[in-house]
Amino acid sequence: MYIHVGFEITLECDGATPLLLALSPRPEEGHRLISPGPIRTAPWMPLESFMDAFGNRVTRLVAGPGPLAIWSEAIVEDSGAADAVNWGAPQLPIEALPAATLGYLLPSRYCEADMLSDEAWRRFGDTQPGWPRVQAICDFVHDHIAFGYGFASTAKTAADVLRDGRGVCRDFAHLAIALCRAMNIPARYATGYLGDIGVPPAGPGDFCAWFEVFLGGCWYTFDARYNTPRIGRVLMARGRDAADVAMITSFGSYRMTGFEVWADEVKGVTAADAARRAIAARRGAPLAGRELSVVTA
Repeated sequence: MYIHVGFEITLECDGATPLLLALSPRPEEGHRLISPGPIRTAPWMPLESFMDAFGNRVTRLVAGPGPLAIWSEAIVEDSGAADAVNWGAPQLPIEALPAATLGYLLPSRYCEADMLSDEAWRRFGDTQPGWPRVQAICDFVHDHIAFGYGFASTAKTAADVLRDGRGVCRDFAHLAIALCRAMNIPARYATGYLGDIGVPPAGPGDFCAWFEVFLGGCWYTFDARYNTPRIGRVLMARGRDAADVAMITSFGSYRMTGFEVWADEVKGVTAADAARRAIAARRGAPLAGRELSVVTA
C-alpha cells in the first residue's frame, strides 16, 4: 500500500529567528519513500540539514520577519501490516542490556522515572515481566488519561499527567515511558505520521507521538493513546522525550498561523503515478489545501 504524507505550517516572526525543524522522516525510512519531498519554504531561504545526536534529520534555517510557509510531502510505501506484537518478548536484566539502551532507563525532562518509581512498582510489580508488563502499563495509561487537544501544555510532565489524568498523545507517551523506565525497561519517545488507516476517521490530521521499548533484544512500538496495533506509522524522530524531538525549536518568538498534517492511503493509482502527481503538486508554491489529486481512503 502507499501513503501520501505531508504537512504545511505557516508562521509569523517578528524578526530574524533561527529555527530547527524535526519534520523529516528518519533516514532509515528512506527505502520506503517512493517520492521523497524535501522541506520547502515560501519565501525561499537557505536550508541546512544535519543529523542530531539521536540520528534524526534536522533542518536549520533563519526565518526573516513576516510570514513564512514551511511544507513537505512524500509518497511512502507500506506493508500494510499493523505494529508487531510479541507476547513472549522478555524483559532483560540490566546487566544484559546493550550499553546503547542504558540512557533510556534514566529520568529525562518530561519523564521523571525516579519520582514515579514507587508508584510504578506498586501498580505493576506483580505483573509478568516483559511484554505483559509493558501492556499492563499501556492499559493503565490508556484508561487513566482523558484525551483532548485543549489539555496540551509544553510544561506538562509525566508526573503532572498522572496527577491530572488529562493530556494529548505526547502525554500518554511520556507517562508510559516514565513508568517503563521505573520498572527497568528501556523506553524512548517517537513521533511521526499516523493516519486513520484501517480505523474510523478521527478528525483533522496531526503529528502523533508513541513510544518504543527494548524487550528481548529488539525495540518494539507501543501506543498508550490508542492501545491497539496500528497500520502506517511513518517515523520522523526519536529521543528521550519530546524535548529531544520538538517539531519546531525556535531561538526567538513566533506565532503559528496555520497548521495542516495528512497521512492518507493512496488507492486506485500506481506508485509511479502517485509519485508523479506528488512531484507536480510540490512545484513552485505551498500546497494550498493539498491539491494532490489521488483517491484517498
